[in-house]
This record gives sequence, structure tokens and C-alpha cells, in this order.
Amino acid sequence: MKFINKHIKLLATSCLGVLLVVSCTDLEVEQTDSILSPNFEGLSAEEASSTLDGAYNSLRGYIGSQGDLFALSEVTADALLIPTRGSDWGDNGLWRELHQHAWKTDHQFIGNVWNNWNQLQLTASEILDERSQSSAADRAQASFLRGLAVFVILDNFGQVPFRDTAAPPLEDPAVLTGQAAVDFIIADLNAAISGLPSDGAGSDNSRATQSAARYLLAKVMLNKHIYLGNGSADNADMAQVISLVEAIESDGYELVEGYFDIFKSDADNETIWYVPTSVGNRIFNTLHYNSTNLGGGGWNGFSTLAEYYDLFEGDPNSNPEGGDQEERRGYVPTAGIPIADAPPGSKDDDPADGFADGSNVGYGFLIGQQYALDGSALTDRNGQPLAFERDFVNAANGSASLTDNNEVTGIRVIKYNPTFGAFAEHEIFFRYSDAYLMKAEAMMRSGQDVTAMINVLRELRKATPLASVSEQDLLDERARELYAEFWRRNDLIRFGQYTRDWDFKNADAVNNADRQLFPIPASQVILNPNLVQNPGY
Repeated sequence: MKFINKHIKLLATSCLGVLLVVSCTDLEVEQTDSILSPNFEGLSAEEASSTLDGAYNSLRGYIGSQGDLFALSEVTADALLIPTRGSDWGDNGLWRELHQHAWKTDHQFIGNVWNNWNQLQLTASEILDERSQSSAADRAQASFLRGLAVFVILDNFGQVPFRDTAAPPLEDPAVLTGQAAVDFIIADLNAAISGLPSDGAGSDNSRATQSAARYLLAKVMLNKHIYLGNGSADNADMAQVISLVEAIESDGYELVEGYFDIFKSDADNETIWYVPTSVGNRIFNTLHYNSTNLGGGGWNGFSTLAEYYDLFEGDPNSNPEGGDQEERRGYVPTAGIPIADAPPGSKDDDPADGFADGSNVGYGFLIGQQYALDGSALTDRNGQPLAFERDFVNAANGSASLTDNNEVTGIRVIKYNPTFGAFAEHEIFFRYSDAYLMKAEAMMRSGQDVTAMINVLRELRKATPLASVSEQDLLDERARELYAEFWRRNDLIRFGQYTRDWDFKNADAVNNADRQLFPIPASQVILNPNLVQNPGY
């Protein structure tokens, strides 16, 4: 493949934060290690293996962070938002700007995603360099990681800097866009598929397998018409999506019962690939300070819009255990579980209370009164009932607002329950239900009726079957199945709804197509005249 050389130096533009955002006062622009070493002459077999280990370890931060890629994928959509409660979660508007589509070219999370995933791309390229003595197995894994890194950058920024590791360190790298970028990803993923192990469902899939590469390739083909700027999906691309998912099914992956059991650390037939990073961010960033005594309590931040919650069947104002809501909406328990009755894997760090740790914390969407382990009603720090509310309002005047909220505004969202490990290192990134829905979407875009297929999933999740399935129904089904799993922005763009209006979005961002891509970090455009800033920035 022939590339046009472009000059790119990847620079650090912000301070990194994984658990909580902190201020960054050093405004000096410094080079990152994303520039190829001037004496790079390939890696030994041992160095290649160690470099691959380091690349996989880097994903722990890239995926486990509550900011960065997770925030760009979910908080910029209708699924999650973080209001300011007093001084908590203010962070100079860092979180609010994402939900409002008011981010700027120097936004910390945007810069982190650019730097992190471009660094992963370069690391993988070093392993794949012809001078490196990498094993075939390591090269297959590196092909997968590079394909993933290029996919993330293309999906979020629309253009991908690529450095040829065989070229002189200061020679201009290439910038890939459109068809060239898609072809590059496809080539890497096909190389990965041919060399990765075919470990099937139920394996400890903390590293990529053939099914993981096929899943990512299906994701690329499903979104290909977006990346190329075409009006509609190509039937041949949709046929490939279907074929790839069917190959995943042949490895034993399937829909499974027990929705929230999927998010335990146990091996199952749903999880195609997980990253061994702590799920603590997914638990504590949404819970109130008094929701649990695990980990010192919650951080009282991440919530969802009422309109997202209303996509699920059930009472709009409560989500009680034993209610008539669909399974995926979860429930709020009225007490903890006695340790003698707790499911396998539960812990009891305080035998005196007799309850499984964290078992008073609910699943899915938490609304209304919350309860302690002993069944007593919890209160907030002011002694008022800890009862999560649907709406976000100014505590002083009651007007709709993302600032000056009290401690209980917003329905909370939790998939990884602390009962099964408040800091378990098992965050799912690829799973079969998503592949199943990708297949259904590809069939629909090819003119097929997928009602029966969607109802198989809905009945498994204890939701009412649909009489027919439209594009909107399919998008809504993805919302219900895959909330807080990194895919909401991607889905909304593909279905033409990322720029639609929702609560608290800035008026000038509504129907503004420029917001479908994030800006190239400002420092990168200054240093590399061959990178063209995305429209609107």
C-alpha cells in the first residue's frame, strides 16, 4: 500500500486522569514517546513479547478510565451526563461540555484519546516492523491492536496519522482518511484473524482471539459507509458483517440468560474480549457517597437522562426489586443479601453485619429511595432521603440545570455490581449480544425483516415482543442492551441521531454535523500543517 508522507509529532496536551480529574497547571507542550526512537532497528523476540505485554497493559487505563474514550463514547451521547453538585464534578466544565457538545480543541479527554491510541498504533507497528524478530503469535496480536487503534482514531477524528517505522524518525508520516484508512484496518484485522488463536466461548479471553478480530472487522464494515461519507450501506459490506458474526457463532458464542450475570468475572459464552482492568470506575462514579461503605463510598456523579431510562419497560418513577420492568433495566433492592443466601463469589468483609458486601446496591438504573444492608432507608449527607430523582434542577430555584444540583438528582446507572467485586479486573469490551445486533442491523440494511430475531433477544431479557422492528426500534434495542459499553456515540452517528436535540445540549450544536467528529488537538495542527483541522473547529 502506498502512502502520501505527512509530518506528525504526537504531543502531550493535557494531564492524564484515570479515576478522578485533577487540575493541570503545566501548560508547556512536551513531546510524548509517540515519536519513534532515532535508533530503532527492530525488536528482538524477547523485546517484542515484552512490548506486546506493555501494549495490552496500556489498555487497562485506556478502557478503565471514566474519562477519555469512555466519556467521548457515552457522555457525549444521551446515555450519560455528570451535573455539578456544589463544587463536585465542576472541573471547569470538563464533563458538562461533553454532554452539551461544547468541547473545544484543547479538551483534556479528546487530547488523551488522540495521544493514547496513536501511541498504541505506533507500539504495535514496532512489533510488526520487518526488522523485528517477533513471533507469529505476537505479530497477530499486534495486528489486532493496531487495527483497533486505527479504528478508534478514525471513528473519533476522521483522520489517522501513520508513521512508517522503517522510515527515518523525522520523516513525515502518512495521514490516512476514508478508504485508505478503512483498507488499512481491514488488512490488519485479516492478518490478525489468520494468526490469532481460535479459543472459543467460555475461555479466558483477556487477549484477542479470532472472534475478537472478526467482531471488530464486523464493526468496521457496519460503519464503513459513514467513514467513506456514502449515503447508505453497501449490500456486500452488510453480507460480510453477517458472515463474520456467523463465524463468531461457530466458535460457540451465543445469547445467554441472566443479563447482569454477564458482567461478573466468570467466563461465559457472551464475552468475546474483556480487558483486565478494575471496574471500580463503573461502580463508584455513579453511586452516592452513602450508597455503600465499600471503597470509602461513591463519588456521586454519573447519571442518565430520563428519556434514556424511559426506553425500558416499567414504571417511569420507580424500579423496585420484583417489579414488572424488563430485566435489563435492573432493580433497586430494599435490603442486602444475608451472606448465607448470597450467590457464589460474594464477600463478607464485616461478619458482624451478616450481609454480602455491597448487596444493597441495585443493578441497572437506580431511581427512588435507596436502602442500607439492614433494610433501613438511606439518607444523603444532609439527612434527607437518598432517593434519586429523574430530573436535573438547580437546587436554589428548581429550574432545569446541569449546575448547582443537589445530591440526589439524576437516575444512576450501574452494570458491574459491587457484590461480585468492587474492583474486579474484568471489564467487557466486545460481547456477543452486540455482534448479534450488528448482524440484525446488517440484515435490515439489506432489506430483510429482523423482527423475529430481535424478539429472541427481547424475550430472553424478559421484554415484550415487538410486532415489527423499524430502524428506530433497532437503535433503541441497542440502547437497552449495550448501555455504558462504549458504543452509544458510534450507534447514534450511524443512525443519524448524534446531533439531534436532547436535554442540555447547546442550541448551536443541534443538527450541527461538524460535531460528529472531535477536533484534532490544537497542538497537533500547529505542529503538523498536513493535518487539516476538522470542520467547525
